[in-house]
Amino acid sequence: MPAAIVVGAQWGDEGKGKVVDVFSSEADYVVRYQGGANAGHTLKVEGRETILHLVPSGILHPKVSCLISSGVAMDVSALCDEIQALKKSGFLKYPHQLLLSDSATLLFDYHKQLDQAREQKAGHEKIGTTGKGIGPAYESRAERTALIFADLFESPEVLKNKLVRSSQEKFFLLENFYKQSPAPIEELLDKLLQLREILRPYRCQNTSLVIDQALKEGKKVLFEGAQGSLLDLVHGTYPYVTSSSTLAGGALTGAGLGPQNFNKILAIAKAYTTRVGFGSFPTECGETKEGQYLQKQGREFGATTGRKRRCGWLDLPALRYAIRLNGFTGLALMKLDVLSGLDEIKVCVSYKVGDKSVKEFPSLYSDLARACPEYKVFKGWTEDLSSLKKKEELPSQALEYVNFISQELNIPVDVISVGPSRKETIWINPIFS
Repeated sequence: MPAAIVVGAQWGDEGKGKVVDVFSSEADYVVRYQGGANAGHTLKVEGRETILHLVPSGILHPKVSCLISSGVAMDVSALCDEIQALKKSGFLKYPHQLLLSDSATLLFDYHKQLDQAREQKAGHEKIGTTGKGIGPAYESRAERTALIFADLFESPEVLKNKLVRSSQEKFFLLENFYKQSPAPIEELLDKLLQLREILRPYRCQNTSLVIDQALKEGKKVLFEGAQGSLLDLVHGTYPYVTSSSTLAGGALTGAGLGPQNFNKILAIAKAYTTRVGFGSFPTECGETKEGQYLQKQGREFGATTGRKRRCGWLDLPALRYAIRLNGFTGLALMKLDVLSGLDEIKVCVSYKVGDKSVKEFPSLYSDLARACPEYKVFKGWTEDLSSLKKKEELPSQALEYVNFISQELNIPVDVISVGPSRKETIWINPIFS
C-alpha cells in the first residue's frame, strides 16, 4: 500500500514540515498522528513563510486532504486561529481539505495553565516544556476524564457537565497547590460554543476509516509526526521528553491502522544536531564559535516558543538508536547548506562512557549525561549549495560527508535539503515507490 511515515530522528526541529510539504505534491492525504500545538513546522514557499502547529504541512497543496487523527491533543482555540490565518493567506478554501477526528483529545486553557505552573514551581529542575498544555491534556485522556472532539458538538448543558467533570481535579491543583485562579467554566463554555461553529465544517467522525478506505483505493497517504524520536515518552531521554509516542509506531496507534499498511519510513535529520529545552546533549557546541555559527546560519529559533535552540555536531550513536526504534528505510538529510563556510566539520562516531568507548546510544539517561563524544573530523567547504539539483553536484567535501553518514548508518540518503524553500531540495529516491 502506498503509505509513508515521516519521523524526526533527533530531538525535534529537524525540518519535517518542509519534507512533508515537498512530498505532499505527490500525496492524496497527509495525516498528523500525535502531539499538539507544541510542534512548530515552518514552510517557506516562493519567499513566503508559513508556520503550522496543528494543521498538517500538506495544507499548502489544494488537492491534498489533511487529517488530524485521534492521537492528537487538539487545542481548539489555537486550531481556530490557525485555520483563520490559513484562509486569510488564500489556503484552505474548502472543508474537505481539513478533516478532524471525533476521537481527538481536547486541550483547554486550564491544561496550559497547569503545564506552566508546574514548570514555574519546578525551578531549575523543570523539564523545559513549551507550556502548551500537552502533558496535562494527555493525562486527562489517561484518566478517562478528557473531552474528545465529538463532545464539542453536544448540547450546551451536556458540554458544561463534561467540562466540570474533566476540570475538577485540575482546578483543585491550580487553586490549592499552585495558588492560581483558572477562568470560570462558564467563560470557557461560551468560548467553546463560538469556536465549534468555526470547526464544524471540518468535523470527520472517523478518520481511521477514511484513511483505511483511501489506502484500499490506492491513494497515496503521508503520515506526519511531531517532535523527534529522542523525545519519545517511553524511549526518549526520559524525563526530558514529550508526552506522546514520537516514533513510527505512534502513527499506528494515533491514526488507527495496522503495520501492514506502511512501506516507507523516512528519517528526518539535520546535518548537525539541535535541542530545545533541558536535558543532556553530548555533542553540544555551546557558545563556541562553531555553536554560534550553526545557530545563526541555521536560524535556530523554535517556531512554537521562539526559544534559541542549542546547537552541536551530528551524533551518529543517537541516529543509530533512532533507526533501531523506528525501522527507517531512508534518510532525509536537512540543512546541509548551513555547514557551508565552516573550516572543519565534526561527526560524533562513538561515546566515551567511563573507560569504555561505545557506538550505541546509552539506555540510561545517567550514562548519557556522562558520555563524552568521540569525533571524526571532515574538511569543510565554502560553496553555496542552494541551486544544486543532483547529489553528484555537491562539492567533494560535502559529498564525502553525506556518503560517510549513509555508510556508517547503513541507510540510503533519499533527500538532501540545501536551503529553506521548497525548491532547494535534492531528490534522490522517491517517497512513494
